[in-house]
Amino acid sequence: MQTIIEWLGTWINGDSGAGLRLDLLARLALAVVLGGAIGWEREASSKPAGLRTNILICVGAALFTDLSIDFGGLVVEGAVRDPSRIAAQIITGIGFLGAGTIIQARGTVTGLTTAATLWVVAGIGMSVGSGSYVEAVAATLLVLLVLVLLAPMENAIARRRPAHFRIVLEPVAGAGEMVEEEVLKAGLLITRRRIEKDAKLRSVILHLWVRGSPKDIRVAQERSVVREDVAGFYTD
Repeated sequence: MQTIIEWLGTWINGDSGAGLRLDLLARLALAVVLGGAIGWEREASSKPAGLRTNILICVGAALFTDLSIDFGGLVVEGAVRDPSRIAAQIITGIGFLGAGTIIQARGTVTGLTTAATLWVVAGIGMSVGSGSYVEAVAATLLVLLVLVLLAPMENAIARRRPAHFRIVLEPVAGAGEMVEEEVLKAGLLITRRRIEKDAKLRSVILHLWVRGSPKDIRVAQERSVVREDVAGFYTD
């Protein structure tokens, strides 16, 4: 305990820690820039985890990594602490945040890309906190490359490949027609349809094969799952 107090006193007085504090501030500033670059793209794409979220995650990961290394280097009562113990918990914490961005509703799962982005941003912040600046900048550029340049390619592939909707409808008259109308309003093209009855569930299952961009498919899912006459919505 006395060793920790002495270390804190030296750090506050600036006898040996002034350079370290400036270095930490520079690292946090770099984390703001890198996290902000990715967050700006997410914000422009109208994603739930946008500019501020990505900046805070990147800065927090950098700060905790730096503290983990500093505290791990302390010798308390003759024992050297593990420098990775605090940093190791960052992955667990980001896992909870990522799970919160994944939305599951009636068989439809969205937000996986956002969760993966938060995970990578935390890794970038940890790289900054550990002093791996070149690796952090390179990782940021690669992430932006994937998010920005690969999106049109993904849309082009999705437009050529039909998506299959399996929609479980409540026994309400005209439910199928109203759901198809929502799908068309979302900008999708229905290429094939099939209806089957499920006696066990006492419901009707509407199969739709559609073409369109991933964004239009997500819009159609979001509009359909909130309908009271839709009991389930599944895609493949």
